[in-house]
Amino acid sequence: MAHALRQSFFWSLGTLVLITLLAMLPIRAQAADCPALLDYKFNRLQDDAPQNLCQYAGKVTLVINTASYCGYTAQYDGLEKLYAKYKDKGLVILGFPSNDFSQEPGDNKEIADFCYNTYGVKFPMFAKSSVKGKSMNPLFTALKKTSGKEPGWNFYKYLIDRNGALVSSYESGVRPDDKNMVAAIEKALAAK
Repeated sequence: MAHALRQSFFWSLGTLVLITLLAMLPIRAQAADCPALLDYKFNRLQDDAPQNLCQYAGKVTLVINTASYCGYTAQYDGLEKLYAKYKDKGLVILGFPSNDFSQEPGDNKEIADFCYNTYGVKFPMFAKSSVKGKSMNPLFTALKKTSGKEPGWNFYKYLIDRNGALVSSYESGVRPDDKNMVAAIEKALAAK
C-alpha cells in the first residue's frame, strides 16, 4: 500500500509540474513575440499607469517626440487624423512628450489636458521623458542606435513595421500628411 501511495504522490507531483510548465508557455511565447524595439514599459500620460509597448507587437508603429509649445505642435491635428484613418488597419501612433527643447514645461496632467482639449488626441501618449542626450529614455536610445539618428527637435518621427523593424525616420518638418511618409505607412500596413 505504501508503494501505491508513493506512486500516486509522484504521479500527482509530476502532473502538477507539467501543468505549471504548460501554464507558463504562453507567457514565454508572448515575450518571444515582442520585438526588441517595443520591449519597454512606460507610464501613460493620462494616469501614470505602466503600459507595456509589447501590446503593439504586430502593428505598424509611428513613434514621435512631442511638445505643447513648439512651432510643430499643430502636427497633433494631422497625427490624430492619420491615426483615425489607419488605426483599424493596424497603425498605432505613440507620443512621447519631452522638454529636451524647452517647449514642454508642464506636468503630465497639463500635457494630457492640452493634447486632448486642444487637438482631441486619442492615440497613446506616455509620461514626459527625455528623448536625447544622457537621460534619453530606453526606447529612444534603441531607436537612435538602430537608425543612427536622435531627434534634433520636437515631432521627430520613427516608423516601425509589423515585425518590429525600423522602416525609416522623419525630420520634425515632415508633416503627418506627407505623401512619402503616408506611402511608407501604407506599404508597411499592406505587408503581413
